[in-house]
Amino acid sequence: MTIIKNYGFLWDRKHFFRGAGNISGHMLGWAKGKKELLVDFRKQIGVYVLYDKNQKIVYVGQAGNGNATLFGRLRTHEKDALWNRWEYFTWIGFKEVNNDGTLSAQQRVKSMVSGLSYSAALNEIEGILIEVIEPKLNKRSGNLKKAVEYFQHTEQEVTMADLKSILNSLKK
Repeated sequence: MTIIKNYGFLWDRKHFFRGAGNISGHMLGWAKGKKELLVDFRKQIGVYVLYDKNQKIVYVGQAGNGNATLFGRLRTHEKDALWNRWEYFTWIGFKEVNNDGTLSAQQRVKSMVSGLSYSAALNEIEGILIEVIEPKLNKRSGNLKKAVEYFQHTEQEVTMADLKSILNSLKK
């Protein structure tokens, strides 16, 4: 069973509807070949990336732990210190889309998949992205506390003098 069920790359902030009056906000999308089936991803859980106007990554976050949804996290970033620092976002979702276009209720933060809770998967994926990308607006490093970092071993550079010495020793 896979953890990542769907995703959206470089969605434009100005096209996600925050809501107004009695009208709920939404984050609508469609899959290739299924344009007639609009899906609202506002209750999605997963990991997201924020980009500035030049499409440079500035922040990596997660939605799902503590009952925060993707929609809720993005709305928070419209009011917090990041409010004017991002224009686009990418999201990676854990909830499946049902045949009727709704999001599955089966994938919850405490649910297990492949021996791992979605909550733990959120932490792991977010941690990997933060470590690899090093977004300038993330204040902390990734959550790779139990992982051991290894450093690349490099062979000593062989000089021409070394090669001549090796060749001479082979001739003897």
